[in-house]
Amino acid sequence: MAPSEGESGAAPAERALSFISKSLTEVQKSTGMDMKLIQSKVESALREKSKSLDANWKESSLANFPAKAKLDVRNPLNLSVDDFDLLKSLKPKLNRSWSDMSMQGRKNELWLVPQVDKAMGFGKSRERGLAKPERERRVVVKAQGARKKIRVSEKWDEPLKKVKRTVEERLRDLESTAASSKTPVEFFENVQRNLKLSKDSGNVDNHGTDVAPLSVAELLESLVRQSEPLLDHLGIKREVTEKLREMVRSSKRNKLQLSSVSAGSKRGLTADKKELTKEDELDLRIASVIQSTGYKHQGGPWTENQTFKQTTEDLRRNIAIVTTASLPWMTGTAVNPLFRAAYLARSGEQNVTLLVPWLCKNDQVHVYPNQMTFESPAEQEIFVRKWVEDRVGFKCDFKIAFYPGKFSTEKRSILAAGDISQFIPDQEADVAVLEEPEHLTWYYHGRRWTDKFQHVVGVVHTNYLEYVKREKNGRLQAFLLRHVNNWVVRCYCNKVLRLSAATQNLPRSSICNVHGVNPQFLSIGKRLAETDSNEPKFSKGAYYLGKMIWGKGYRELVDLLAQNKEVLGNINLDLFGSGEDSDAVKAEAQKYGLALNFHPGRDHADSSLHGYKVFINPSISDVVCTTTAEALAMGKIVVCADHPSNEFFRSFPNCYTYRTPEEFVEKVKLALASEPQPLVPELQHLLSWEAATDRFIDSAELKNLPPRGVRTIKGKKKRRLPIESAKRRTMTLSLVSLPKKMLGSVLDTGLSYAHYFLSGIEIARRAAGALPGTKNIGEEFRKDLVLPPPKIVYGW
Repeated sequence: MAPSEGESGAAPAERALSFISKSLTEVQKSTGMDMKLIQSKVESALREKSKSLDANWKESSLANFPAKAKLDVRNPLNLSVDDFDLLKSLKPKLNRSWSDMSMQGRKNELWLVPQVDKAMGFGKSRERGLAKPERERRVVVKAQGARKKIRVSEKWDEPLKKVKRTVEERLRDLESTAASSKTPVEFFENVQRNLKLSKDSGNVDNHGTDVAPLSVAELLESLVRQSEPLLDHLGIKREVTEKLREMVRSSKRNKLQLSSVSAGSKRGLTADKKELTKEDELDLRIASVIQSTGYKHQGGPWTENQTFKQTTEDLRRNIAIVTTASLPWMTGTAVNPLFRAAYLARSGEQNVTLLVPWLCKNDQVHVYPNQMTFESPAEQEIFVRKWVEDRVGFKCDFKIAFYPGKFSTEKRSILAAGDISQFIPDQEADVAVLEEPEHLTWYYHGRRWTDKFQHVVGVVHTNYLEYVKREKNGRLQAFLLRHVNNWVVRCYCNKVLRLSAATQNLPRSSICNVHGVNPQFLSIGKRLAETDSNEPKFSKGAYYLGKMIWGKGYRELVDLLAQNKEVLGNINLDLFGSGEDSDAVKAEAQKYGLALNFHPGRDHADSSLHGYKVFINPSISDVVCTTTAEALAMGKIVVCADHPSNEFFRSFPNCYTYRTPEEFVEKVKLALASEPQPLVPELQHLLSWEAATDRFIDSAELKNLPPRGVRTIKGKKKRRLPIESAKRRTMTLSLVSLPKKMLGSVLDTGLSYAHYFLSGIEIARRAAGALPGTKNIGEEFRKDLVLPPPKIVYGW
């Protein structure tokens, strides 16, 4: 049997025929040896039979047999059926290994006994239940006593056909018992494909070849578009790359329109020509060319082409909020993430975990007000829950976890120690919200956030560039810090939310104020609005509240008051705050003879602050000032700088902005002489955390994410997504998304590896400003957080 035609199956068919031919040759050789053995045994048996016949020669009728009579070739010995039992006992047992089950049917045919039966005339009784051979073997028996010669002749095509039928029958049996059998079915499936035995083996996809290849201009345009993330990181504006792409596009005026897509490719490309943009047209061109080659995309490290399966587990979104501070430190990164966790968990659509730093006793004394300390994380958790529940008015159903942190007196902030992502279990790792993502990842040495979590959102709270500019060599430090922030944010975040345009432009960022105010402040404002308009609502003048460091607006405030001291009549201003620069601020105010009254820091909702009418906040280092929003919610007048950080508040009638020192004097006098206008319900809702939570969900693109689940990719257990709500990716869309995301993913991965390598070198960490001992978790933290001992790794 000749192998099947076609180049694809020629080589496997030749190997299969070679294997079968070799097996038949070995069988033939073994049969020849068996024939010789049988011949010698038959001759000895005949001699013994001859001796027994000689004893009764005279009495037998054979004594008168003519000497020249011919032998009956059908029964030369005149044997009976009983006498044939002797020959039956002589059947040889072949020592050949019959490992192939398909050859068992041919084993009986290769024995000599059935052929001798046929020669003796007993073939009909012996051949019952045996398949009739295609070619009968010719057995030639010469005269009695002469040498017997047995010759077996057969053609190759008939045995090969029989072997093929046997293999097909055996494969069908194996396929029917594959579930319970330990037979390597894969081997027989390969034999099926090589021999063209399967029904689907001949079905080869015929992909269209009439799609023209990509032109040089199209390749250049695709390369420029893929290089946009790198060019953006290097500082080349997107307008430049768009103009370059437009030049390439206008120069080609490519003749390949969507009409060149083959009929087979059109089934995968369902976009409407009328609605296609130029970028979509290029994407579809690339997809059609790749699809015309017969390439079937099965998903890869840069794509999201997954197989979704049904799941019955809890499909609520798991959101882990990681922040850089915790109560009782009254700072924005401690208060705002706490409210965000409370209102996200209130809806019941998300499982929320708030991850906050745990400080040792020495750091607690330096950070927390009034020398407040906690013996254990559980004690601090009780304090935090009570504080937030007293202000929101409902029970907060979210988890609170702690990670080790150390306070840096130089940076006046808390730095994480060790890999803090491990404090979120892998089964709960779904969405991560990094409050101040650059701060959390400057010295981070651990698992990449975007590898562990499905979606990572960064919320930028602080304008660190403005703080750095105030230090020695501030311009140089700000330049370096800008690129470091770009680096770490690109590595660890999928989406970045900037509260205002006051912050630097970061990769994958958008501007949206996702903060609200404490409901207590809105309640205070509502009560003031309900009071009789004839009665005075405020009995005190102006004040300012904030952490007493120069970067929080105290430098601007002192300079403005000193410059306009005589014009303002040395206004009496109360300051509420505590901080590292308290003594310096007091000394500066005394130097200029300013009428400033200093008070310890307190909660903005404290009753002692309700009587003030004007809140003066000259700070330009904030992103969105929380105290400004709180003052507006309480119905006060706010005087603030005309700065991007105050853009959100310009629509409020009680917000007075200024640009120059002269306007500052004018706005302050106007505020002291005016009465604030009551807030309308629309503006009250705009300041609430309910509205801020809605803005956060929309801006963070949480609704566009597939539901949470578990999926399996290349043997690794990950999230699987329900089939009823998951968006299946067609081959065309996967092919289009592959070149768009390839370069960006490779760049992000390379940057993350570089950051992990550098953050693991202690000398480099110390040179960059990290605290000693923050690479790993110390024993003191392990004891406080009840952590297991570190794993010992031997070798490099």
